[in-house]
Amino acid sequence: MKSSEWWHGAVIYEVYLPSFYDASGDGWGDLCGLLQRLDHIASLGVDAIWITPFYPSPMEDFGYDVAEFRDVDGRFGNLDDFDAVVAKAHERGIKVVIDQVWAHTAAAHPWFRASASGPGSEKADWYIWANPRPDGGPPNNWLSVFGGSAWQWHPARRQYYLHHFLASQPKLNLRNEQVLNAHFSNAEFWLARGVDGFRLDAVDFMLHDESLRDNPANQHPVEPTPWNPFRLQRHLHDMCQPANQELMTSLRRFIDRFPEVVTIGELSSETGALGRVAAMTGKSKLHMAYTLGVMKTAFAPAILRQVIEDATVRNRADGLCWSFSNHDVERVVSRWNPRGAYRAAFALLQMAMLLTLPGSACLYQGEELGLPQACLPPSAIRDPFGRTFYPAYAGRDGARTPLPWVAGAPNSGFSTAPRPWLPLDPEHDRLAVDRQEADAHSTLAGYRRMLRWRKAHPALRTGRVELLRTPDPVVAWRRKQGPDRVIAIFNTSDEAVTLPTADLPAFEPAKELGFVSDACGDALRLPPFGVCLGTEHRNR
Repeated sequence: MKSSEWWHGAVIYEVYLPSFYDASGDGWGDLCGLLQRLDHIASLGVDAIWITPFYPSPMEDFGYDVAEFRDVDGRFGNLDDFDAVVAKAHERGIKVVIDQVWAHTAAAHPWFRASASGPGSEKADWYIWANPRPDGGPPNNWLSVFGGSAWQWHPARRQYYLHHFLASQPKLNLRNEQVLNAHFSNAEFWLARGVDGFRLDAVDFMLHDESLRDNPANQHPVEPTPWNPFRLQRHLHDMCQPANQELMTSLRRFIDRFPEVVTIGELSSETGALGRVAAMTGKSKLHMAYTLGVMKTAFAPAILRQVIEDATVRNRADGLCWSFSNHDVERVVSRWNPRGAYRAAFALLQMAMLLTLPGSACLYQGEELGLPQACLPPSAIRDPFGRTFYPAYAGRDGARTPLPWVAGAPNSGFSTAPRPWLPLDPEHDRLAVDRQEADAHSTLAGYRRMLRWRKAHPALRTGRVELLRTPDPVVAWRRKQGPDRVIAIFNTSDEAVTLPTADLPAFEPAKELGFVSDACGDALRLPPFGVCLGTEHRNR
C-alpha cells in the first residue's frame, strides 16, 4: 500500500457548516466560524474535514440545491474565507474535502434556466426532459424521495423534467459529456484552491434507465403502509443503475490527473448497498464510499456480525468508509439506543466500534460530544422533507441543530444572533465543548484518547478484520496487520455481562483508553454498553 494514499484508514470529520459556529452573528454557521474553531477539530486527531455545501443557493434544501458551483454563498463568507480555512487546515496537518453535488442543481442555476428556455437552447439536453403521456400525466410512475411524483411540468418548455428530491432540484443529464466536462472544470477550480478531495452526493441517483420504464411494486409489501410511498416501489429503473460504475470510471480518469486527491461517494440505503460500495470503489473507480444502509440498520448483535462478514468479503479494495451518523439521519446515540439508557457509555461504545472497523471512518460533528437527537417544536421545522411528512416524520433538523460551545451562554455560544437558523436543544447545553474540555472522563476526552490510540496501531488503520465467536449480546473482532493485533470486545446490551477469558484470545487491555471493564482471573466483566480494547499477545 502506498504511503502517499493518505485516505486509507483515514478519519474524516464532517462539518455541517450552517450549524458549526457562527462568527458573523447572523445565526448561520460560516467559514470564518470554522476557521476560528478549527483547533477543536485538530485536537481530536482526525485526518481530514469534509465541509458540506457552501455554494450560492436558494437554501430550499440547505445547500444541496446549488445555484453556482464556483463561489461562496454570502451567508457562509467568501472565497478568501475559504482559502483561509484550507491554509489553516493544512498547517494543522488536516486535509480538506468538499461536497460536489453532480446529480442535480437548483432550478435557479443558469444552466437550468437556459435548458428550460426551449429545445433549441444550447443546453437543451443538460437536464432530463420528457413528454407527457397522452392523458397529460407524467412519463412514468417514479416517485420523489421528498414526496409526490418525481416529475414536474414546465409550461414554457411544455415538457416534464425529472427531480429525485425537491421540484426545485432538477436532475442533470450526466450522460451528456458537456455536463460532465463542466463538472470537471468546476472541480479543477477548487483543486486549484488546494482542496484534497471531493465527497460525491447521491451517487445512486446520478443515472437512471434511459427508456424511463415504470418501477415495479415492492415484492415484499411494507406493513403497515409506510409514511413515505417511495418505499412501496422497487427502485429498479430510477436509481442504482449498473452504468454508474462507468460514470465513476470517467470521474477517476479525471481525478487521477491530480495526485493525492480522494473521492468519497455517498450511496443510498437501497438493498445491496455494501455490494454497490464494492462495485464502485477500486483502482479505476471511487477511492471509497459509505452507505446510509449501515446507519439505518438495526443495532443488534446478529446484524452487526453480518455487516462485518459482508464487509470482510466485499472490502477487498479498502474502499469502505464507515459512518454511523451524518446530517441526513437521526443522531446515533438516539437512533441505536432509543431508551437512552447509559447514554454516555453508549456514545463511547459506538465510537469504539466505528474506529475499530476495517476501512476509513467519518465522524459527524457533535458525535465527539455524545449529542442526542435534538427535539424541535413543529414550528421550528425547516427541513422540507420533514415539513412534507410531519408528524409521521419530523425531518432531519434534529440532527442538524447548532453545536453547543459554551454552557450557559446565549445559544450555548454558537451565535450572538437572537435566533439562529435552527434553535439549540437545551439538553445539549450540558454537553457543551467547554464543559467537556474540563472533564477528563467526558465523551470528548474519550474521542481524543481513542483517536490517538488508533493512529498508534497500523492494524486499526489498514489491517484486516476477523470476527471472534462470542455469545449474545457480545460482539468482538480482531484487527491485524503484521505483528500488530488488536482485540475489540463490545457489550451491546444495557445490562452487565461476563465472558470466560478462556473463550477469548490472550490480550493486554488498553487501560489508557479509560474504558471500564474488569478482567479478573478466568472472567471478563463488561458493564452496560461496556468496551474492552487491547493488544493481542503475539505468542497466541
